[in-house]
Amino acid sequence: MAQTLSRPADRYNPLYFLASLGAGGLSVTFFMYLMFWIPHPGQPVPVFEDIARALSTGSIPMQASVIIALAGIAVFAAMNLTSLVWNLRALSAFKRTQAYEALTKTNAQSSLLAAPLAAAMSINGMFIVGLVFVPGLWSVVEYLFPLAMVAFLALGIWALRLIGDYLGRILSQTGAFDLKAHNSFAQMLPAFALSMIGVGLSAPAAMSTNQTVVGVALILSSFFAVAALLYAAIAGFTAMSAMLQHGTAKEAAPTLLILVPLMTVLGILFLRQNHGLHTQFDSHVTAGETMMMLGRMLAVQIAFLLLGLTVLKRLGYFRDFVFGRKASPGSYALVCPGVALSVMLHFFVNKGLVGTGVIDKFSTPYWALTALALLSQILMIALVLRLNRQHFRPVPQASALPAE
Repeated sequence: MAQTLSRPADRYNPLYFLASLGAGGLSVTFFMYLMFWIPHPGQPVPVFEDIARALSTGSIPMQASVIIALAGIAVFAAMNLTSLVWNLRALSAFKRTQAYEALTKTNAQSSLLAAPLAAAMSINGMFIVGLVFVPGLWSVVEYLFPLAMVAFLALGIWALRLIGDYLGRILSQTGAFDLKAHNSFAQMLPAFALSMIGVGLSAPAAMSTNQTVVGVALILSSFFAVAALLYAAIAGFTAMSAMLQHGTAKEAAPTLLILVPLMTVLGILFLRQNHGLHTQFDSHVTAGETMMMLGRMLAVQIAFLLLGLTVLKRLGYFRDFVFGRKASPGSYALVCPGVALSVMLHFFVNKGLVGTGVIDKFSTPYWALTALALLSQILMIALVLRLNRQHFRPVPQASALPAE
């Protein structure tokens, strides 16, 4: 017998785009340190100059948090882009195989939406990298917003075309959709992609001072938000019916947690829209209303976390696919909920509880709640590193020697 080296990722699946998505999300969790812990007067987000000032004049704990944040953003943004490029190349090669043709004739065709989802995350991530590492970027940011909207709109057209191909096939052909295999929330991936594009389009609404740019951003982001909600509602209700009849598909079980990142992305989108409506159109949302919106979304997240983790435990998913020998690209779907929960907790604590005066910033209750966000972040870092080793590290496999 001879030993050959292979790795699970050699059997390509579009769900590997979730590896890029998870790394990009982790870079956002580090940006939360800068967003809520250092002063950034004059603009709604911290920029290079704010960070430099914090490093030169801030306290030692603040300086340490800034250094950790910058290192985390740099490392995981690089990981995000590296994984995105690898996936795009692998997808291009995959499209020339019979396996791709087979995939486009099954329910799994919806997994192709992981590509625009990850690409949208990368654009969001690169904007963060520009803010924190490029001096003077804010002085030209108004010129960048239209370009960003064009880029996100292009991704939106890509996503809508993929959804159109998929829905056109299954809604026009009898028996093209396997209801029995619909026993997970995997079909909500297109909704997640639409929401990620929508949150990217909403960024100019929160940051631009040009009323036309804000108005266009509000309209475009609203379309993708509504489309995401409609798609999620239909896919979620039909999937729950299938799961009640057939149980949950084990390999797709992590998708039960997809509502967690969906709520975070839509929550940020609504916050950005509210800010744009306030600054440009004299529409006001109170701090109490913001707290309640974020609190309700957090409640949905906790409910589906409890549901999903219960089912995953019953199915032995972690034993087999995270800590065991089995490998499934769908395991990367476990990263997004932890990342999303961390980001949502930061927003709920700072925009909700601190914003209403329920707790004081940097008080003991503040750090106790923030610790939950940091714990979720640390666990997801460990999970990403574990999954990357599991899926991308070559492992020896026995192969028969040719007969002599």
